[in-house]
Amino acid sequence: MAKMIDFNDVKFVKSVSVDMDFPSPRLNEILFLGRSNVGKSSIINAITNRKQLAFVSKKPGHTTLLNYFLIDDTFYLVDAPGYGFSARDKNHYKLFAMLMDNYFKKSNYLRFAIVLLDVRRHVNEDDKLMIDYLIKCHIPFRLIFTKSDLGNQKERAKATKMLMDIYNIPKEEIVFTSSNDGRGVETLRNIIQSHL
Repeated sequence: MAKMIDFNDVKFVKSVSVDMDFPSPRLNEILFLGRSNVGKSSIINAITNRKQLAFVSKKPGHTTLLNYFLIDDTFYLVDAPGYGFSARDKNHYKLFAMLMDNYFKKSNYLRFAIVLLDVRRHVNEDDKLMIDYLIKCHIPFRLIFTKSDLGNQKERAKATKMLMDIYNIPKEEIVFTSSNDGRGVETLRNIIQSHL
């Protein structure tokens, strides 16, 4: 029987830049991706039952490095920079592209990616580019909705239909999460556990 992961046992290890100075020991990695304002840091904090583990910025585009968090001495949760928006200049976009390209090419321990989508927003071109890249690279991933407490029933139904139509995802596999009321957080933990 597989070990049950204790998501409360977590510590920040290091931030990694384009030089890919990976942490030691090398362990399996679960990557978190999403637009800069999708609530990625909040969901990571909810998963680990920490309020300030991942920095929640009021300004999108704050994270510019890959942040490694060690979970239960078992795997690394890797928080990638948000994509699609930055208050910074165009060099930020170039750095993001270089960072992620290096990561996907050099990390032999990536097991699964979580792509977060705001339930109130359409899947935009930036989301599609990221998803298409994961498909092209044969990286297993799951699309997860955030901020479901802020979306009404109509928005959730529209979001469900969107994923079913665009990516042929079965309705029962569509997950809605909220860092505010905790919905879907345990399901997300189980999804991560199943891919380690």
